[in-house]
Amino acid sequence: MATVSVNINGRSYRMACDEGQEPYLQSLAADVEAHVQQLKGSFGEIGDQRLTVMAAVMVADELSEARRRIKILESDAATARASRSMAVEELEGAQDAVIEAMTRAAERIERLAVAVGGPRET
Repeated sequence: MATVSVNINGRSYRMACDEGQEPYLQSLAADVEAHVQQLKGSFGEIGDQRLTVMAAVMVADELSEARRRIKILESDAATARASRSMAVEELEGAQDAVIEAMTRAAERIERLAVAVGGPRET
């Protein structure tokens, strides 16, 4: 297990993570730090605990919004898949209809050719 040191609100925290995940953990900590700094800019020094809780709520809000958007995208994707399936079925039906119409037309042409005394194909 690897360890990485992250800085949030001027304090260093040593955290464990899987090998190779150190840059990812540092990136997450940088996001939390950005929220903390944003809150400090808006409210000033309001206490470490309150600042941390407010930053956590901001991150939870972003996560909730991302989940909501994912659900919408999943729904849109399911609708698109259903529409595609319907379109494929309609296309297959249209192809069958065209083949059937062409077959009937060819049979009619053949009957007409025979009726006017043309050669018959074997």
